[in-house]
Amino acid sequence: MNKIKKLISGLFLLLKKPSLINLLLDSEYRWETYLKKQHKNINQLPTVDIRNLIEATSSLNHFTFLGGGSLPTDIILLKSLANQIPNCRYFEIGTWRGESVINVSETAKECYTLNLSKEEILAEGLSDKYADLHGILSKGKENITHLFGNTLTYNFGKLNTKFDLIFVDGNHSYEFVKNDTKKVFEHLVHENSIVVWHDYAAHPEKIRYDVLAGILDGLPKGFQEKLYSVSNSLCAIYYPKGLRNTMLEFPINPNKIFEIQTKIKPI
Repeated sequence: MNKIKKLISGLFLLLKKPSLINLLLDSEYRWETYLKKQHKNINQLPTVDIRNLIEATSSLNHFTFLGGGSLPTDIILLKSLANQIPNCRYFEIGTWRGESVINVSETAKECYTLNLSKEEILAEGLSDKYADLHGILSKGKENITHLFGNTLTYNFGKLNTKFDLIFVDGNHSYEFVKNDTKKVFEHLVHENSIVVWHDYAAHPEKIRYDVLAGILDGLPKGFQEKLYSVSNSLCAIYYPKGLRNTMLEFPINPNKIFEIQTKIKPI
């Protein structure tokens, strides 16, 4: 009887607020079931230890510890990868405050960051303040180029260039992740390009199945065997040379600690 009451209450709530159906459609259960059917029960990527990808000692000079951003390890990963590639050309989808690109610009030769224009952000019903915060840390940096457009319609081919390191960190819904992944591999990668996706995980021990499904469905055939998650981060990575990896059991028994020092400075 209790379950019937909850069902009736839920139906009334949906009638009162139909937008809640989007939460139901994007539920974890839905995407877990989808992965079981479409991708042979894949519910996680093999994991590579972050120590195999970053320098033993790393630093960040621009980090805000504010909402909507990355973990320090996410940006250290990008900065370290760029530092290991001579004259690295970096491209990212999703600028937000410019936190990732400003850090990567310290080790990459050229950086490009693509985001919705202010007009497109306002058209989504978001505020002027929110729109103006995009790129606030990265504007005016000589080796950073800001591009504007919606990735669903943006012509990546017109860039007419390939990039060494690509960071996919735009809209994290399934359709956008699939679209962005597909277009990145169609237009921007060369045989040695490294691609990193943000928010593959909600936190380092909880995978986002909708994002994983978008990556797998957007990835060209034959590339999945070089696809991994990165430990202690929110990231997935395509690494063309292959990496030692393992399958994790959750919760994770820690095998490393990070020593962190902070220095606060005004912008």
